[in-house]
Amino acid sequence: MKYGFVIDNRKCIGCHACTTACKSEHQVPVGVNRTWVKQVEKGEFPNTRRLFSVMRCNHCTDAPCVEICPVESLYFREDGIVDFDKDRCIGCKSCMQACPYDALYIDPETSTAAKCNYCAHRVDVGLEPACVNVCPEEAIISGDMEDPNSKITQLLSRQQVKVRKPEKGTVPNLFYIDADEASLNPTATEKSDSYFWSSQSMGVGHFAKEAEKMAFSNGDLVTALIQQKESINAQELAKSGPERSIDVLMGKDKPVNKGKATRTYDVADKGILWGWEVSGYVWTKAISAGAFLVPFLAWAFGFAEVSPMILWTGLGLGVFFLAATGVLLIMDLDQPKRFLYVLLRPQWKSWLVKGGYAITIYGGLLSLLAAGAWFGWTAIETPLMWLTAITAVVVAIYTAFLFAQAKGRDFWQSPTLAIHMLVHSFMAGAGIFGIISLFAENGENWLPFLKMVLIIGVVVNLFTMLMELTMTHPTNDAKRTVDMIVRGRYKNKFWMGVVILGNIIPLLILFFGGGSAMMLAAAGAAVLIGIWFTEDIWVEAPQRIPLS
Repeated sequence: MKYGFVIDNRKCIGCHACTTACKSEHQVPVGVNRTWVKQVEKGEFPNTRRLFSVMRCNHCTDAPCVEICPVESLYFREDGIVDFDKDRCIGCKSCMQACPYDALYIDPETSTAAKCNYCAHRVDVGLEPACVNVCPEEAIISGDMEDPNSKITQLLSRQQVKVRKPEKGTVPNLFYIDADEASLNPTATEKSDSYFWSSQSMGVGHFAKEAEKMAFSNGDLVTALIQQKESINAQELAKSGPERSIDVLMGKDKPVNKGKATRTYDVADKGILWGWEVSGYVWTKAISAGAFLVPFLAWAFGFAEVSPMILWTGLGLGVFFLAATGVLLIMDLDQPKRFLYVLLRPQWKSWLVKGGYAITIYGGLLSLLAAGAWFGWTAIETPLMWLTAITAVVVAIYTAFLFAQAKGRDFWQSPTLAIHMLVHSFMAGAGIFGIISLFAENGENWLPFLKMVLIIGVVVNLFTMLMELTMTHPTNDAKRTVDMIVRGRYKNKFWMGVVILGNIIPLLILFFGGGSAMMLAAAGAAVLIGIWFTEDIWVEAPQRIPLS
């Protein structure tokens, strides 16, 4: 048994009955949708065509949301339906990043993930999903695709159908008859937040709640629009009066793209799902891992003397920034009280679980090393140092594999992302020790060693970024992200903050400023700031690409 959907675009009239029925059946809150109808117009008057596409969960055979979920909140039923358990969800939003179809959302009332579940409660008692039952044109067909006598099987065998984003390898079980690429491809038309009824919600989870508080505090249309729509200059809009404000809300202020496909109705953008907390935890995690890996490298290969002061400093920094990483991770959850579910109810395919255990083990090993140094347990020092170093490497790079599981974001699929994060750890470790060298006693060759690590790290980092940004990207979404970083929205932060401040200036200081502690501290501070800017861009920019 394998349930699926067929959307017959020859029949769909865009009445939104399916959206309404779904909301009623599942008590879906205002501002989010399990099922919605996207509307696109093509051509130039009078030769125009209006396209309607029902959007929802594709109940994929190889669903990336199930694989990335750390607590088995999302799971496969025996009949192929991808269902969810809100009582297990921790609100990490990983599933939303993994879904290439933008089918999941955070329920603002429960702060947990939700989506179309094929009306599983109706299917279990022999009924059709609510959207199928209510459609006046029978444009939505559901059923068992493995039953040769079912209507859906017969349609699939006789009609030419399309699926959304087949290149993702998710094997979706939602098929479209008479589909148009302009409607199914999210980048074929520009995403907007100014459709008539779609400014209800900006972002999800805590972002949605803040936006709702701001936008509807006084019920004024102009104020709500100003507060929600970040792309509008609030002062100019306020001066222009209510008529202009309503025009902006309805999208009438934008020039018409004659002869091109235009998106005229859609749901609001969910905004940045992983915000500064995720960028921050990647940054603190790099410092924590690097604070141990840098002195370990000197100790293991005899590059410099690792004094007891340096060792204790590395252990202390490692624990401190690891704790900060944990705090930021918990802050990003929409259900922070359930953070222990990652360890107590693990789904082992998720790199969020593997990373959670790696962070826990790393913290334990750092504490054990500190105890060994305090009590003089020299017999276990060498194996413990190597084991901690291996764990530190895992802590440094596991986020690259987590991002790779987020199949909805093409730029994160870069094969160099793990190298990118490991190099950042060594740079961050050398940078933080460079700053501390101003106040601590430095062992023999310690400052030259830090200088060498920083120079090599910056050079490798520049080469890695060059590879990430110039190599041939397989998808338009990844190319658009690169263009956004290099020439678009993030260009100033990238060129000034990442390239010049975070890499070029430290190199100039290290090459021409001598090897003094003061110059090393300046270079280290610049490197740490540059790493923050890099992580902030690499986390946020791919989320600007629309998925539906």
